[in-house]
Amino acid sequence: MHERILNYIWDYNACDDDAPRSAWRHFLQIMTLVIRDLMGGTITLHAMGLVYTTLLSLVPLLAVSISVLKGFGVHDQLEPALAGILSHLGDRGPEVSARIVGFVDNMKFGVLGALGLAMLLYTVISLIQKIETAFNNAWRLHGSRSLMQRFSDYLSVIMVGPVLVFAAVGITASFGSSHVVEILNGLPYMNDLLRLLGKLLPYLLVIAAFTFVYLLVPNTRVKIRSALYGAVVAGLLWESSGILFTSFVGGSTKYTAIYSGFAILLVFMIWLYLSWIILLVGASISFYHQNPEYLVWQRRDIRLTTRQREQMALQAMIDIARAHDRQSELRPSLENLARRQQIPSALLLRVLDALQASGLVQLSADDPPLYLPGCAIERMRLAEIVQSARSLGNRDGKGALCIEPRVSALLDDLEVQTNSFLGQRTLADFIHSSEEQDGDENSLV
Repeated sequence: MHERILNYIWDYNACDDDAPRSAWRHFLQIMTLVIRDLMGGTITLHAMGLVYTTLLSLVPLLAVSISVLKGFGVHDQLEPALAGILSHLGDRGPEVSARIVGFVDNMKFGVLGALGLAMLLYTVISLIQKIETAFNNAWRLHGSRSLMQRFSDYLSVIMVGPVLVFAAVGITASFGSSHVVEILNGLPYMNDLLRLLGKLLPYLLVIAAFTFVYLLVPNTRVKIRSALYGAVVAGLLWESSGILFTSFVGGSTKYTAIYSGFAILLVFMIWLYLSWIILLVGASISFYHQNPEYLVWQRRDIRLTTRQREQMALQAMIDIARAHDRQSELRPSLENLARRQQIPSALLLRVLDALQASGLVQLSADDPPLYLPGCAIERMRLAEIVQSARSLGNRDGKGALCIEPRVSALLDDLEVQTNSFLGQRTLADFIHSSEEQDGDENSLV
């Protein structure tokens, strides 16, 4: 039974455009890998780190937000807005929001001085940087933004984020006002529609906020469809878990008896931890939806064989050369080249880095960068491409193995035989010969 379920889930290939679409099996594949990542501990580890950073940065972040909101004249609505955001804490929500607002009110910018203000901004930026690191881990990204890019992106989050939050709160409040509802209720069929919209509005606002985060925070170009896909699942999880957490808080009187005044802090930390886990799970869902090739390569640690490295290098060079000669409409970016071979981009990046180190490819200045031939394809020998793929990952370990001279000589002979078979054949020769062969086959048909 277990084997049949696995075959049902994994026999579907989301990368195969010719296969019939199955959104349900695609969803099952994504959730299986997300649960695997969750059980692996990386998501929970980042969530715990974000809880700690949030506790340190929450008051400074709100203090900076109030300075922005004063320009819009809505800073007095901070406590009601916080109470709405913390509504999942049940009866403790207003108490927690009142204490946070009290901390913010006690913070005086004039008393801080230049050094204190710099530390305040650093604390806020460290929170956003920690969030970016967690999201980049979910997206398998190792590079980081430049200093100027970080400054502009983080500043937009600090400045625009509070305005969007309070705008959403204002929309909810105006929707619930008796005057607006009275006018709309006079229209036909609006009573039931308003009742349904009132139940859906919290979900829609959370999904919109999560979509904005998934689009902006990762250091890569996220498709709106993938961000929305992850936001819908994460939004439903967040609202549903909020209902369960509210009932948990309502029945947690024994925690108050044990922890006394610390019970509020304990409940708040648990809620933060759960919220960060759901947010990071949604980021993983967006990643797997945008990169279905990772569903094909299910294993966590993939070890490529020599043949696979050679195959990836040769196919990538052929695609790059054809795109350069305008024989193909494929834009040779990392994502497009990886999708062409239905492999994770992280694996292909290692091969492309080896080709770039050998001078066979180079990057353009486009955004995202495109791969170009490092020299004329008429002078690019196939033997050089194969040799570059074989030497992948072996530069640092050269000479580290203990090997008999006869074994080393055998391997040298094998390499000589390979070079002799390929001879002086170039990439241009191979591409042109394959085109002629395709033409002959079409003529026969």
